[in-house]
Amino acid sequence: MAHIHPPKIEYFDLDAKSNTDPKGQLRSVDEFRLTPAGLYMFRPLAGHPKISHFESWFLPKLNLRVTRQSWHRGHELDFDFYVDVVEISGIGSVWKTTDLYLDLIVRTGRSTTVLDTDELITAVQHDLISAQRAQWALETTYTALSGISAHGHDVVRWLTYSGCPTTWR
Repeated sequence: MAHIHPPKIEYFDLDAKSNTDPKGQLRSVDEFRLTPAGLYMFRPLAGHPKISHFESWFLPKLNLRVTRQSWHRGHELDFDFYVDVVEISGIGSVWKTTDLYLDLIVRTGRSTTVLDTDELITAVQHDLISAQRAQWALETTYTALSGISAHGHDVVRWLTYSGCPTTWR
């Protein structure tokens, strides 16, 4: 059975250069960059045993957060990008994301896999998310899966094609 939890909410304060994670932890952000496509963030993960830092693009047009992680030596995992299906909103310099459970793992040039469908179904069954929001999340996920797959499992190429060009460190 999937872990039962409400949608995870995060805040990104561009002026304070901070990220409040779903557990309420305030994290320092090294870089925010606002572009017509969305918001870029780079932040270290101090003290994390496996990940040294990550960078994410928040793309409102596609309702996605696309993340690339940098691993400590010996802890690398076999994927290039982690894509979250999110609702994105902003008031002034504060952006908010609501994670709607579904994720994609992209192995550039090889495969794209959808994760956590069981979590979405469990959330609907426990009235943590409406059936309409779940349908929206599924449609968003499979639009991304189709696009990434059609572009040779290259998420960066698909983002550019979709009008959301990204640059990475």
